[in-house]
Amino acid sequence: MVPARGAVVAVVLSMAVLAGCSGSTDEHPAAPTTVEVAPNQVAGVALPEDAVDKAVGRLDELIGSLMDSSHIPGMAVAVVHGGKTVYAKGFGVREAGAPDKVDADTVFQLASVSKSLAATVVADQVGAGTVDWSTPVTTHLPAFALADPAVTAQLTVGDLFAHRSGLPDHAGDRLEDLGYDRAAILEKLRLEPLDPFRITYQYTNFGLTAGAESVAVAAGKEWARLSQDSVYGPLGMTSTSSRFDDFRARPNHAVGHVNVDGTWSARYERDPDPQSPAGGASSSVNDMARWLTMLLGEGTPVAPPEALLPALSPQVVSTPPQNLDARAGNYGYGFNVSVSPAGRTTVSHSGAFALGAATNFLVIPSADVAIVALTNAAPLGIPETLTAEFADLVQFGEIREDWRGLYRAAFADMDAPEGDLAGQQAPSNPAPAQPLTAYAGTYDSAYWGPATIATTDTGLQLTLGPAQRAYPLRHWDGDTFAFEPSGENAPPGSVSSVRFADGAVTIDYFDESGLGTFTR
Repeated sequence: MVPARGAVVAVVLSMAVLAGCSGSTDEHPAAPTTVEVAPNQVAGVALPEDAVDKAVGRLDELIGSLMDSSHIPGMAVAVVHGGKTVYAKGFGVREAGAPDKVDADTVFQLASVSKSLAATVVADQVGAGTVDWSTPVTTHLPAFALADPAVTAQLTVGDLFAHRSGLPDHAGDRLEDLGYDRAAILEKLRLEPLDPFRITYQYTNFGLTAGAESVAVAAGKEWARLSQDSVYGPLGMTSTSSRFDDFRARPNHAVGHVNVDGTWSARYERDPDPQSPAGGASSSVNDMARWLTMLLGEGTPVAPPEALLPALSPQVVSTPPQNLDARAGNYGYGFNVSVSPAGRTTVSHSGAFALGAATNFLVIPSADVAIVALTNAAPLGIPETLTAEFADLVQFGEIREDWRGLYRAAFADMDAPEGDLAGQQAPSNPAPAQPLTAYAGTYDSAYWGPATIATTDTGLQLTLGPAQRAYPLRHWDGDTFAFEPSGENAPPGSVSSVRFADGAVTIDYFDESGLGTFTR
């Protein structure tokens, strides 16, 4: 939620509690006393004295220690409070081995923090009357469909921004790795099996992208232009864009890095344009501070509060509690919405590219403070650790949890290799394969498209997708071969089986939703 002031003050006043004149025996009863906030806005723990200033005073130390322990190349951090930016600094370098320093104007890829910016764009269009959060997606994208016609008919912009459409987790992401564009991926989502509608939370980049695309069509503009006109331009975010070419053209931009044998290396370039609303924005912390200031009810408004508040409010349970005394996690429209241990509503989002970006912002509206941290390294939990430590300092005056250990463990799973053969030893005495020419040919999948198996001088090769990604196959056992997938969604060490049987081939890495069988 946004704070009880500025554009949202009317909402707060409507909830104010009036205390009566209980016990008064005067001829004229005591005047009612106005409570500043409603009971459901009262935090469980009062803020320490000078909480924000003292927390800001610790940032250099915290950032320095995180940089030293992780050795990530670069990081930028900003804090807003009281309607202004009170901290904005860069640390490290834009590219490992190069001299150019990160500063508060260095542009980073935001990854999934883009979703929160996209929700702000939609809120602007809701305020303009172009769409509503409850507008059916097919109103403006009539060709869009999911597997269940009943779900398709009811599916709204809000459903897709809340990840409650029923699409499987990260549906469509691996199509992007194969070179499919946005239109092709959105068309193929109709082939994905669905979980129960509106009661299942499954995080999807291309589901949210479909919702955003319907809004862009309604507005008569492509998404990057709509974002610029609705949010970036009005807020003065001059280094922010939802177009990859703009990011690459910025003279002061940070290059993505991956960790190779303990050394951060700028090996890959991540072009997220197909999922631009969900992961394709880029910005600096100075620009992000302008946006965060707006979220806190100061500065230039870009959407009416009644249009923006639903995005910042719980719309679906994203993390059910695991026991009776645990707090649940919730998701709004493009924002995580939670309650902190201090009893304060927080709004946040993280972003991560395995090919070299990790980002996070955190807003504590009742403390009138927000922080954003952007890095140019594959995700280790560094931005989340910093914002969590900062939030502890603001709310309690001390860091109360081992956030570094907790996030280190949580993010270790993100690096786990994919595929059913990952970490396995090949059979020492495998059954022989058939002559390689017996496997060669073209195999088709309605979802993945054609897969070509060809013989080469060194064995078999699998070729897939519009980008014609080629993968050598090595014999594993009998009619089973192995290949090593690559891309944003395949961490190092990923190994998948390729199993030939009855004129078909099943590729485990592409079989998450049961769609991994290709027929000759």
